Amino acid sequence: MKLKAKFIFFIGLVTCCSFGVTFYRTSGFQEELVVEQATRQAKMLFHQIRITRQWVADHNGLFLMKGPGVEPNPFLDQGQIQDEQGNWLVKRNPAMVTRELSAYAAKEGMGQFNVTSLQPLNPTNAPDDFERRSLRKFEAGIAEAVEIEKISGTYLLRYMAPLSVESNCLRCHGHQGYEVGDIRGGMNVTIPMDWAYAEIRINNRMLLNIGLATIVIVSVAIFLLFDILVAKRLKVLARAINQYPERRCVAGTSAEDRSDEIGVLAGHFYDLCQRLDRSQQELDATREQVFRSEKLAALGRLVAGVSHEINNPLGGMQNCIQTMRKNVDKPELIARYLGLLGQGVERIKGTVQQLLKIGRKEPLVLQRGDIDEMLRECLELTCMGRRNIVIDLQPGVPRTVVAGMEALRQVVMNLAGNAVQAMGEEGGTLTATSRIVDGVLVIEVADTGPGIAAEHLDKIFEPFFTTKEVGEGTGLGLSVSYSLVEGMGGELSACNGPDGGAVFTLRVPLSDEPETPTEGRI
Repeated sequence: MKLKAKFIFFIGLVTCCSFGVTFYRTSGFQEELVVEQATRQAKMLFHQIRITRQWVADHNGLFLMKGPGVEPNPFLDQGQIQDEQGNWLVKRNPAMVTRELSAYAAKEGMGQFNVTSLQPLNPTNAPDDFERRSLRKFEAGIAEAVEIEKISGTYLLRYMAPLSVESNCLRCHGHQGYEVGDIRGGMNVTIPMDWAYAEIRINNRMLLNIGLATIVIVSVAIFLLFDILVAKRLKVLARAINQYPERRCVAGTSAEDRSDEIGVLAGHFYDLCQRLDRSQQELDATREQVFRSEKLAALGRLVAGVSHEINNPLGGMQNCIQTMRKNVDKPELIARYLGLLGQGVERIKGTVQQLLKIGRKEPLVLQRGDIDEMLRECLELTCMGRRNIVIDLQPGVPRTVVAGMEALRQVVMNLAGNAVQAMGEEGGTLTATSRIVDGVLVIEVADTGPGIAAEHLDKIFEPFFTTKEVGEGTGLGLSVSYSLVEGMGGELSACNGPDGGAVFTLRVPLSDEPETPTEGRI
């Protein structure tokens, strides 16, 4: 999953969780608020009915004209009286007024209310489960009771508060043993709540739609902002990293553009590129110096062996000259000695030419040359003056091959020089083989020395690593050779031979292109 997708996913998840908590709390708070408002409405209605009941009680009840639907209450003493005109009047006490007002309110959909007690005079005023629980709570000292009930699929808020005995209540309830201040019962106010819950559902749907729209808008905005401010700039920086060092000046990565974190990162990358460029330049200069030093060191090691290769012919030539001076009158002898002088000069000339090929500094260029001839020259130069070294050259490469001849010459000289030093004074056999496998030139240089220790095999190509005594080597020969082979697109490896000694294998791809012009060589 890409960083952008992860970022959008987690931001969306956090937003959804945050909105879910907010939605849940808002919905609960909304329900609490509606219930609180309905409870206040029920309290107001309770007090209005209570005051109405008190007024009826203070006036010793109400008398209504007897008629259909207005019947006397059998539970009241003097439930009806006759006036002077002979009309019968029916008495209504506070309980009956409450019940009849409740019937009118129910018809209008305003709720219901009724009075009940644990010891009702009228069985129709017997309490239900909620009223019974509430009355018992009142006896325990609780001031009011509120519950939400769902009856026949309808939500109802039920509010109940106690009714205490007053002096005017004793007219009807004194015989029940009540005293002023006792809890005679309670009045229950029931308010329908379906309208409230319908409003809550509408508001919840509205909040949910707003929340979903907000999440979508926020996600799209974050996606676009992330793409513009982060993703695209990271792509530019990644492209700059991939193109380095081919393109060193990349737009948007300069040190001046550091207004935010990505700009700071790009600026650090720009600074790093600058440091790498400077380090590469210094490394190239150091490498050139090391290459030259290694060549000069190799030439120095050859001087001892080359000196007698030149001194011996010179000594013979000097003897020929002295003999010729003594026998100037013998033309046949002079002619024979002149031939010997010519052979000595050619031998010295060949030795000097081989040294010049090794000593010159040349760039890595493709040349057409004879690999076997190059190997022969390198091995002979390396083994000059070492009569205890046997050269075993096993040819196998055609005479015309296009490759980096001078670089190969330097590598072979380093490998052969290390082999000669490894075999030491006891001497041995220095073997070089060449072959071509699938367009790849393979050269192996093997010796019969002690070989390479197992713990050193993975370190021998590291710069400055050497097992020689102090002053006998710099530890750069194999490192330089490894770099030269890498520069030709090849590889250089080392192992121990089955019969002892070290074997170095050089693999370099050959080119089918014409040889590179070599003008301007040093």
